[in-house]
Amino acid sequence: MGLFEKRRARKFFIYVQDYEDNDPKSHEGLDLTKVTAREVISKYGLEDDTIDFIGHALALHLDDSYLDQPALVFVTRMKLYAESLASFQGGSPYIYPLHGLAELSQSFSRFSAVFGGTCMLNKPECKVKFDESGKATGVTSVGETAKCKKVVCDPSYLPNKLFFHRSDLDANQIYTSSACSYAHNVAPKGKYIAFVSTEAETDNPEVELRPGTDLLGQVDEIFYDTYDRYVPANEEEDDFISTPMQNL
Repeated sequence: MGLFEKRRARKFFIYVQDYEDNDPKSHEGLDLTKVTAREVISKYGLEDDTIDFIGHALALHLDDSYLDQPALVFVTRMKLYAESLASFQGGSPYIYPLHGLAELSQSFSRFSAVFGGTCMLNKPECKVKFDESGKATGVTSVGETAKCKKVVCDPSYLPNKLFFHRSDLDANQIYTSSACSYAHNVAPKGKYIAFVSTEAETDNPEVELRPGTDLLGQVDEIFYDTYDRYVPANEEEDDFISTPMQNL
């Protein structure tokens, strides 16, 4: 961001942080149930790159349809981000792991243990167990069942409760991009490992993710991996099953 864009973004973040449903003074004359997210954003004159970052990386919207919908959901998501950011004295709620991405699952298991959670490792063929009414009651593996009041899982564990999903995205809407190096203990000194993830728009994702001409000759090796993305076909309140797509 340039200097002036930083100032505009800061004003927007302050508006989001101060917004309260029951305090009209914090609304700045906007009824977020009627005006669209696009109209709110335009009031602060934010640039397209900033809007993409805020909408997809912070508010976690999967496409740009939120821009033409009532702004209340968008601002509420942004407010949750601002509150989580303010609650971390280190300055950021994000985890950036050393020794590879396995550290993310390890940090989750340790944090879970602090609040009384139990981690069961290397459990094959896990299946969700349901009662007679169709509500989830636990997870079963090799004859053992861990009972619970709610199951949160990847949609692939529930083949009868999901459907294949493919949406059209603009080419610049990349879901994830990051890089690791020797400093993170995952690559030789002087080398970098970059990750780029997006939804495939064609049947040739290798062509879509081909490095630009400014990188040709500098890339040692490229690995491609494609997989289907699914979304749930169930309602969480009906069977006590929640997946990441529902939470988003």
